[in-house]
Amino acid sequence: MVTAQDVVDMLGVSKGHAYKIIRQLNKELEDSGYIVVSGKIPRAYWDKKFYGYQSVVTTM
Repeated sequence: MVTAQDVVDMLGVSKGHAYKIIRQLNKELEDSGYIVVSGKIPRAYWDKKFYGYQSVVTTM
């Protein structure tokens, strides 16, 4: 999970703006039918939205 502090560190924005970004992404997920955790965003969704790719999980 990506927290507001992680967003601050990655993007160099204020903590208030980081929470605003997380709220927006959580709303997108919630509108798509997913359960969200307030103040956090799944790492895979963050990677998709900010880096344009999805995380690949492999099992051995």
